Amino acid sequence: MHLKKSDLEKFYRKLLSASWEVFSWKWDHRFEAFLTEFSADNGDEFRAILERDFINVWDSSNIREALDIVQMCNNNFGGLRPGQLLFTTDPSQDVFVCGAWWPWGDGETISLRIASPAKKLQHEKRSDSSNGSKIYSNYD
Repeated sequence: MHLKKSDLEKFYRKLLSASWEVFSWKWDHRFEAFLTEFSADNGDEFRAILERDFINVWDSSNIREALDIVQMCNNNFGGLRPGQLLFTTDPSQDVFVCGAWWPWGDGETISLRIASPAKKLQHEKRSDSSNGSKIYSNYD
């Protein structure tokens, strides 16, 4: 399985265009992800948009059951705390993308970061032979 840049761009374009009128996106260099912050009042609306493209929703109670590639994505975002969610596409498909849903402590704002962990890991020199790194090594 090889991640083609054009496939990833197509996925992002579809997702971002579906939400662009409602939410403002920017690039988050810290996580190498697209970032939007929005009112918790819009949470249900935005979650409906996400659930059209992401087939899995993980939380702190079920993330331990996830495949290695999903676990790596979760770890790239720093793990899940109660109330946070990780949305993922199907890991068996050509394009694997994850989204970290982080409600703020004030209860009024939610942050969402959308990333492909393959991009971040391309820049890291990984010498271990864990199953997750083997999966990621197939992306180019």
